[in-house]
Amino acid sequence: MTEEVFALWPELNWIQNEELRNKTAKTWELALERSVLTAQDLNRIPFTLLAGPDLKVTFMDHKRSVVHIVRDAGEKINQMYHGELKVDMDVLIAGAILADVGKLLEYELDNNGKVLQGNYGKYLRHPFSGVSLAEQAGVPAEVCHIIAAHADEGNMIKRTTEAYLVHHCDFMTFLPFKDRLKIGG
Repeated sequence: MTEEVFALWPELNWIQNEELRNKTAKTWELALERSVLTAQDLNRIPFTLLAGPDLKVTFMDHKRSVVHIVRDAGEKINQMYHGELKVDMDVLIAGAILADVGKLLEYELDNNGKVLQGNYGKYLRHPFSGVSLAEQAGVPAEVCHIIAAHADEGNMIKRTTEAYLVHHCDFMTFLPFKDRLKIGG
């Protein structure tokens, strides 16, 4: 695992299975190699193109918060549901870390360094390119399923418990920026 990827994702250490941890990191390495974006860009660009130009929440702020929230949710489910709804924490965390890895191929920078959807992204949204990157790194199907199902594209298939958690944690921290009801001044 490169130092650059580990600096972006210290949460990789939460994945107990070393092979899965390495494949998850490898996916990010592949994405950074193929992207016009750098690790530094990910810490400055807004996490969504849909929330307006003054958004201060960066790509990595959002991604890392989703991973933290999803881990807490998975742990609570494992603690409180008497084993009737089990969450595979390694699969959950790897899937959350990889959910938006495809955005590195979807996005481009304009001449002013502003992020925008590139030509590639107009044809293949990040769930598709993310799965492609993950499969190239040998990531197992149950994690690729989370990548594929985390966005609206996943509404057409049945999701695993882990995929539901990533989907909802991602959207609950995105939709308020996009569709928030504002009451008062």
